[in-house]
Amino acid sequence: MALRATRNDLGENAKKVSVSVLNATLADTIDLTNCVRMAHWTLRGPNFIGLHTMLEGFYNELFATADDVAERLVQLGGTPDGTSQIVAEKSRLPAYPQATTAALAHVKELADRFASLAKSVREGIDSTDEAGDADTADLLTGLSRDLDKKVWMLEAHLGD
Repeated sequence: MALRATRNDLGENAKKVSVSVLNATLADTIDLTNCVRMAHWTLRGPNFIGLHTMLEGFYNELFATADDVAERLVQLGGTPDGTSQIVAEKSRLPAYPQATTAALAHVKELADRFASLAKSVREGIDSTDEAGDADTADLLTGLSRDLDKKVWMLEAHLGD
């Protein structure tokens, strides 16, 4: 991976590890944003307005997260993998079932994907910290907390 020259004094290996982790996180975050939007647009059933409103907040927050992730990797000399074609190719999340309309089916699908991204982000925290990039590890730590909160909120809708 070729990086652009920057005045950032992190070592080359730390930059490469972080850019790789951040690009994987970016692809998954953009994909998850679109999954949440799909659910927001198509869900039907009990608790419609509450879920519809909650999911609008989720995708707006994910959009801001994707921006933070992309900007961090550019700071390190990387190029964001942010086009639709690259996201479709590189996302580690399973394809979202387009035919889903039942509110709780959407909630389950989203809970699974938020949990999957949270797990990957925690792995990225360890990788970037070990490589010596505490700032990227910190960015990912904040994202991890936010994803865990969203998993909890979605699980609460599913009940016991």
